[in-house]
Amino acid sequence: MLDRILAANIASPIEAIGNVFDKLFTSDAERAQAEAVLEKLRQHPAELQVELNKIEAAHRSVFVAGWRPAVGWICALGVGWAYLGHPLFLWAAALWSPGLQPPAIQTDSLFELVLAMLGMAGLRSFEKSAGRSK
Repeated sequence: MLDRILAANIASPIEAIGNVFDKLFTSDAERAQAEAVLEKLRQHPAELQVELNKIEAAHRSVFVAGWRPAVGWICALGVGWAYLGHPLFLWAAALWSPGLQPPAIQTDSLFELVLAMLGMAGLRSFEKSAGRSK
């Protein structure tokens, strides 16, 4: 949704520049050159996003290397609580405080997110092994 809003704001100036180019240049060669300039302007936001992703991923710490690992850590903690923490806490609570109930995590949407992330990671690994990405 955000990229649609940003793309609309970026597209308006690009279209305005294109309209000016159309009025200024009339030969086919001049139009082709103007189209090349416009295409370069259209690609600029994507190039900036790639550079931003490189900077995010360049951090040395495994916990700080951007927001993507944070989502992975949150999912790992949620799955860990659902399979290890919750049952162990129930067992310990039954021994010391029988009426205590720990919070349970609704795992339906959690597993959808985990499987989506694992699928994307698997696709990325496959592309790297096939030599289709760097």
